[in-house]
Amino acid sequence: MKLEIELDGKTRNMESTRIGERVQCVLDGTPINADVVEVSPSVYSILIGGQSFEARIESAATGLRVIVGGHEYAAAVRDPRQWRRHRGAAVEAEGRQQAIAPMPGKVVRVLVKAGDAVEAGQGLVVIEAMKMQNEVRSPKRGTVERLLVSEGQTINAGEVLAIVT
Repeated sequence: MKLEIELDGKTRNMESTRIGERVQCVLDGTPINADVVEVSPSVYSILIGGQSFEARIESAATGLRVIVGGHEYAAAVRDPRQWRRHRGAAVEAEGRQQAIAPMPGKVVRVLVKAGDAVEAGQGLVVIEAMKMQNEVRSPKRGTVERLLVSEGQTINAGEVLAIVT
């Protein structure tokens, strides 16, 4: 995986290959061998050249915050394939997006109507499945172009519920 990492304002290029627990990296042209284990969500134990480190990754308003050995670093990660990190702060989708039903069920509430302005993560539709209610949220900030369901309607998994532009 090729990544461009901005760490405290300095851009670094990294290419990594995972082989079991071992990660082989090339950082700005320099090869590095490391053992990396995710010990809990967003906490990593890293062994490089006989030295052990614990890295904690947290979301921050401007990207990520990496804490290693009591030092805190501001970080941002990019790659040529527009990598999106699902942990922490949401990254907005671009262009015309569809809100998709994650499971079959019944629409119990429609929270918006066509033409409404919505924020990324704002609820659009509430679906009831297996006696639990799930809110389907907007994948981006924009305008609800079309609403394709109504209250009381039965839907299938993967069905398009709304289109946001």
